[in-house]
Amino acid sequence: MGEEQDEQRMKKIAASSYDYENDSRWADYWSNIFIPPHMASRSDVVDHFKRKFYQRYIDPDLVVGPMPSSGSSQPARPPPAPSSTTGQSQTRGSGSSTRTSGTSPAAAPAAGSSSLRWDRQTVQFSMNAWVFIVAVLAILPLTPRNLSNRATRLSFMGTLCSSMYSLYSLYGKPRAWNLQGVQVWFRSIYGTKDFIYVLYCITFVTSHLQLKFALIPVLCRALEHVAKFLRRNFSRATLYRKYFEEPCLWVESNTTTLSILTSHAEIGMGFLMIISLLSQNRNFLQTIMYWQLLKLMYHAPVTAGYHQKMVSQVKLRSRIGNYMGIINLSH
Repeated sequence: MGEEQDEQRMKKIAASSYDYENDSRWADYWSNIFIPPHMASRSDVVDHFKRKFYQRYIDPDLVVGPMPSSGSSQPARPPPAPSSTTGQSQTRGSGSSTRTSGTSPAAAPAAGSSSLRWDRQTVQFSMNAWVFIVAVLAILPLTPRNLSNRATRLSFMGTLCSSMYSLYSLYGKPRAWNLQGVQVWFRSIYGTKDFIYVLYCITFVTSHLQLKFALIPVLCRALEHVAKFLRRNFSRATLYRKYFEEPCLWVESNTTTLSILTSHAEIGMGFLMIISLLSQNRNFLQTIMYWQLLKLMYHAPVTAGYHQKMVSQVKLRSRIGNYMGIINLSH
């Protein structure tokens, strides 16, 4: 019983961290839900339908509870009985003290949790901003070769640390350090975008190849995180409105374009690594491991849509090329 509860808890965490906005099926699913407008604006109702969507399209084993009620279940408080002025003042004083003592302990954890979330967001912003600056320095053509190679490696290491920190803050650590507990925890992070970036960065941190093309997914990820943080926390700042508002707005409105660019770069890196087998820095094991990572990206829900579309385009173009070659040979 306890193991099933742990597994369901991990599944709920995976469902809450799933990237619904980049999944085209979610928009179609949500447009077909007919509920009153006052309920559609409630976050708990939206979260309920997101879990239903996750259960239907991604993980059928997820257990989804009933939808939250539309109204409050607390009954109306009856009017106070008439009493003397002294009794009324004592009742009001005791009631106010009860309310004060009742709300103070509840407010303290809320403030603590908000400050904890703020710290996590700040740490992620700091790491991703640093990665973005170092990656831009690495791809500049005027940067010396030694400095560029070092900046490339530091970019992958920064993204690796950022992804591992994100996994730890969202999923924590295994509740039991045994085989079954680690398996339950690993199933919850397997296929997430952060886990994919961990494997991606490990592949290139340990590589002797210095391919600047591999920095495109890292740059897109860092740019998206930095833009979201600036828009959420500095939207009223004068400096932000003057210099960063339009770029951040463009990034948030073109996340699909960045995801398509990332998938193109990741698949292109697979072919570049095959070509690199003809060079002196060839590494057969690393190339095989990267193509296994591409296989994971092809099947993982967070990246499957973009990679499957890209692979289908490659297959279509190869068929058209073969067909055109047959036509030319026939003439």
